[in-house]
Amino acid sequence: MNQDRLGYWRTGHSLLMVVADGLGGHLHGEIAAQLAVEYFGTAFQRDARPALADPAQFLTRAMRGAHARILREAYGLGIPDAPRTVIVACVVQDGQAYWTHIGDCRLYMVHDGRIMLRTRDHTVVQQLLDEGTICEEAITTHPDRNRLLQCLGGYETPQPDPMAKARLARNDVILLCSDGLWGPLTQRQMLHSLLTLDLGEAVSDLASLAEHRAGAQCDNVSVLAMRWGEDEIAPVEEPRTFPSNSPAR
Repeated sequence: MNQDRLGYWRTGHSLLMVVADGLGGHLHGEIAAQLAVEYFGTAFQRDARPALADPAQFLTRAMRGAHARILREAYGLGIPDAPRTVIVACVVQDGQAYWTHIGDCRLYMVHDGRIMLRTRDHTVVQQLLDEGTICEEAITTHPDRNRLLQCLGGYETPQPDPMAKARLARNDVILLCSDGLWGPLTQRQMLHSLLTLDLGEAVSDLASLAEHRAGAQCDNVSVLAMRWGEDEIAPVEEPRTFPSNSPAR
């Protein structure tokens, strides 16, 4: 069963992209993923007229609202243990990308020929990576690989990392995906396809490569990506900054 869900919505001034991965260890993970994606999309269609007044605040509210909706639906359906999902969401507006996430769905940003950043997973192995106990390549084979610290639909209210944003320059790529994509691949493989192929071809190539490398144990593979086609619009004197807590390794 495919428990991943994704969606994107746009107006003439704003874009929302969302990828969710329902937890397979709990019943009805696909319901949680569907509810979460639908909640984000409905909120965007309501609030983006044609732009969001505050993209960062929108993402914060939508994350809380999606969590609450999953709990309400589980109660209404008589599901004793609420279905759960991890999620990543990104708004692109006014030449900037804003994002938030819970769990191990990821956002990558490619700038100037390299992966400038990726989101920090809410997992046990990410903590080990941050402590320097393991290296990036060990994440996918570590025995605690699937131990999540946060999700939507759980008993505890999720606590996303501080809202992150970055100004976009021409040809920057924003990629959102479930662990079915990033798990079997190295960052070098991802970067090679994104730099050498048209974006549509690169996404297809990476999805096929992830399936091939994972083999019979392949997870669901879901990915959304966009390439920014305009010059950087922020004032020249404003320094270009990236979140200091989420560098690519």
